[in-house]
Amino acid sequence: MSVQAAYYEGNRTFRVGQGKSVPPEPGEARIAVRYCGICGTDIHIYHGKMDHRVRIPQVIGHEASGVVTEVGSGVDNVRPGDRVAVRPLQPGEPAPVDAGCTHIGQNLKFIGIDTPGAMQGSWTVPAHTLHRLPDAVSDLHGALVEPLAVACHDVRLANLQPGENAVVIGGGPIGLLIGLVARRKGAHVLISEVNAQRLAVAEELGLATANPLEHDLVEAVARFTDQAFADVVFEVSGTQAGVEAMTKLPRVRGRIVMVAIHAAPQPVDLFRFFWRELQLIGVRVYEPEDFEQAIALAAEGKLPLERLITKVAPLESVQDVFQTIDRNPQGMKYLLNCSEGPVG
Repeated sequence: MSVQAAYYEGNRTFRVGQGKSVPPEPGEARIAVRYCGICGTDIHIYHGKMDHRVRIPQVIGHEASGVVTEVGSGVDNVRPGDRVAVRPLQPGEPAPVDAGCTHIGQNLKFIGIDTPGAMQGSWTVPAHTLHRLPDAVSDLHGALVEPLAVACHDVRLANLQPGENAVVIGGGPIGLLIGLVARRKGAHVLISEVNAQRLAVAEELGLATANPLEHDLVEAVARFTDQAFADVVFEVSGTQAGVEAMTKLPRVRGRIVMVAIHAAPQPVDLFRFFWRELQLIGVRVYEPEDFEQAIALAAEGKLPLERLITKVAPLESVQDVFQTIDRNPQGMKYLLNCSEGPVG
């Protein structure tokens, strides 16, 4: 059976054509993809920065919701008809250095980068990657579970407690999701962002904001926390300015959580770590419990996920959508409708 698929062909180019509906092997499941979100990693692929990992031409994408259509032998966690979100990690052979953390093991394959992804009508994946969606979570919001799980993982590893002060440097989709999850946990949250449109979105969501281009961020955090400063700082901007700011904002024995990917080494003020006994925590992707928490939060209906969706476009518009993101980087979440039928 032929299905529609979007192939990344290098040189900032996508081709939409016929894909293949691959029958599931033992331990696999085939899903009809409903929606696929576009994230910063997909933009890096589009810019050619990950051509050493993808096998051009390749279907990419990993923020997906769908419906199970067929399962291979030995699969008992899902069945045809189940609505699901995909946790796109395939652990490889364990290595001693992994210390049992299979979600970031050195032989991990990231589905949608190292193997074909979700920008297609039919997608066959390892069944262990699938998490069932309750009726309270729409297909549309199901495609936001993956980035929401990132935020849940980051907040969990930060050991954020109710009543603590959290500063998020960077108000993009992940930064705002971290802010929303942190607030849901009972923290007081301040978003630092330089883009006026993203600041406006954060304020619409009821989050406190500061623009470091207009006001001194240290003073803003001091006022926000009544001079106590931050218990936790999340660096989500991926900029040198963010790295410079992150060590100035925590209280004594505060925690800094490195969320952003810094591809090149950055100068860090190590004296601040000594002077205030700070902690630096690295975080990467998510674990199954983070996906389950993300689904539970989405099902509550208390997170304004709809406000984070900038646009939903048909799969055949994939080239236009990526070009739009390039021209309009202040947007939030763009999603592709990969279904040929009605979805909800």
